[in-house]
Amino acid sequence: MQTTYDHVCEDLRAAPRRWLVTGGAGFIGSHLVQKLLSLRQDVIVLDDLSTGHLSNLDDATKSVREDLRGTLTFIKGDIRDLATCLRACAGVDLVLHQAALGSVPRSLKDPRTSHDVNVTGAMNVFLAARDSGARRLVYASSSSVYGDHPALPKVEDQVGKQLSPYAVTKYANELYAHVFGQAYGLELIGLRYFNVFGPRQDPNGPYAAVMPQWFAGLLSGTEVVINGDGETTRDFCYVANAVQANLLAATTSDREAVGRTYNVACGAQTSLNTLFELIRTEVARVRPEAANASPAYKPFRPGDIRHSLANVDRARALLGYVPTHDVAAGLREAAAWYASLRA
Repeated sequence: MQTTYDHVCEDLRAAPRRWLVTGGAGFIGSHLVQKLLSLRQDVIVLDDLSTGHLSNLDDATKSVREDLRGTLTFIKGDIRDLATCLRACAGVDLVLHQAALGSVPRSLKDPRTSHDVNVTGAMNVFLAARDSGARRLVYASSSSVYGDHPALPKVEDQVGKQLSPYAVTKYANELYAHVFGQAYGLELIGLRYFNVFGPRQDPNGPYAAVMPQWFAGLLSGTEVVINGDGETTRDFCYVANAVQANLLAATTSDREAVGRTYNVACGAQTSLNTLFELIRTEVARVRPEAANASPAYKPFRPGDIRHSLANVDRARALLGYVPTHDVAAGLREAAAWYASLRA
């Protein structure tokens, strides 16, 4: 039985469109580029390469047969510059706005830069989409906007007080998106990502996410750190699910679906202790010594929430979103990529 996503992919192959992916050289962005190229789309990437890498675009391009591939244009530029955003948006049908500075700890250390990129930069992309006549803009929000709201699972209309500058920047995106929709008629849809993981998620740098850090540590035999007691839970979402949500949001014809935010997750909780065990099992297939590894427990990080779990009913009902990978399936695919870095 074909899903809504299957139909969307068929329709896009039959009638290619012109897309702008901001942050397209990053982790999630490059997976969006890869999928769009496989559907013969005309793709423009805007990225300043501050956290993204051209190698991600190379991987994305090489993953698609040349005779079945759409076109790719790369623009090196900063979303904090409105003129650059306007140039990138020229003639574009659909915008997938992924460019941002992630990481709660980074935003606590340097809130101004996080604001400049995530709020001012997003405003520039919104303005450029409006002025270029783009049909719709889908932007990356975050589960961090839920802040201190205690209810689980998280539902889109119940938001607490944000706990970090990063969370505030993402909530500001949602507020501006609402105003742009009301004031200018621009179609915007926000996706609240819950701990997205997968191949091309950078294991290097002080603000690397948990999964790539742990894969790198277990593969190399270095220390793996868990902040807190390991019973903190997250709703980990494989990157293929995030790609699906973006394409569904960008193409939906349901007027009720536009102008909303959606949780993008699997709807399942996994503790950090359980996650460590799952990753250790995968790594032990290629490095048997990893089977005996134990994590080092260190203090909780400021700004982190204790538990997170998404309700994805809205995305299912209005977008036709059906996650294709749970945590275990996603880890199996991700493990092969991280192992290839060690080879």
